[in-house]
Amino acid sequence: MLENQTLLYDEDCPLCNLYTTGFIKTGMLDQNGRKPYCNISCEEQDFVDVKRAANEIALIDYTTKTTTYGIDSLIKVIGFSFPWIKKILTAKPVYLLLRKLYSFVSYNRKVIIPAQTKKDKLECIPDFNFKYRFLFILFAISITTIVLFSYSNLILNFPKNSATREFILAFGQIVFQALFLFKFDKKTIVNYAGNLMTVSLAGSLILMPILILSQFIIIPQVIILSWFGAVVLIMFLEHFRRIKLLKLPFFLSFTWILYRIIALFLILN
Repeated sequence: MLENQTLLYDEDCPLCNLYTTGFIKTGMLDQNGRKPYCNISCEEQDFVDVKRAANEIALIDYTTKTTTYGIDSLIKVIGFSFPWIKKILTAKPVYLLLRKLYSFVSYNRKVIIPAQTKKDKLECIPDFNFKYRFLFILFAISITTIVLFSYSNLILNFPKNSATREFILAFGQIVFQALFLFKFDKKTIVNYAGNLMTVSLAGSLILMPILILSQFIIIPQVIILSWFGAVVLIMFLEHFRRIKLLKLPFFLSFTWILYRIIALFLILN
C-alpha cells in the first residue's frame, strides 16, 4: 500500500470517483489516499502545479513534498502493488499509447460528462485542447456511423443505406447546428459540437443491445422501431439538459430535431 500519498481527483468526474475509490477499497492507497481537487490547501499548492493537476490527476507524496501527474500517477499506484504490471505499463510502446489515451479522455471529460459550474470553489476544469476535441468528435462520428448504418438495416422497407451516407448525416448535424451559433466564438462552437456528438455516441451505445440481440433472434419490427423512438427521446432530453448547462440558446434542441426530420424526409424521397 502506498502510504502518505494522495490523489487529487475531479469530484465531478464519475470515472475519477470510481477508480480513486477502487484504489482505496483494494488497499492500493490508504484511507487518506484521495482528495477532491477543489480542497487543495495553500501548503499543497507550494509543491503542486495546480494548472497541470486540472489536466492530469496529481499524486502528492507528502514525505518528499513532490507530485507526479497523469498516467504516471496511476502507474505509480498500480505498480506499487503489482510490480509486474508496472513493467508492462512502462514498456515504451504501451506507455506512449497510455499517455495518449489518458490525454484523450482527460481533455474531453467535461464534454463526455458535463457538470454544473460552481463559482464558489476551485474547479478541476482541463484546458481546452482543440486537437483532442477534434479527435473525440471524429471518434464519436465514426461509432455513430457504424451503429446507425447497422441499425437501419434492421428496419424493413427502409431505403438502402450506406456508411458514407450515415457519416455525412452525422457530420452534417454539426454543420447545421453551427449555422445557429454564428454569433459565438470558435471555442464555444467546438465545445458544443463535442457535447452534440457525445449525445449521438450515447444514443448509439443504447442501440447496441438490439443490434447484438438481432444476431441471435428475429426481433419484431415494432420493438426495433419503438426502441429507436425511445432512444431519440432520451437523446433529445439529454441534449436539452446539456444546452442548459452550456448556457446556449434553448432552440438548438429544436433545430436538432428539425435537422433529423429534414434528413429523414430526404432519405425517404
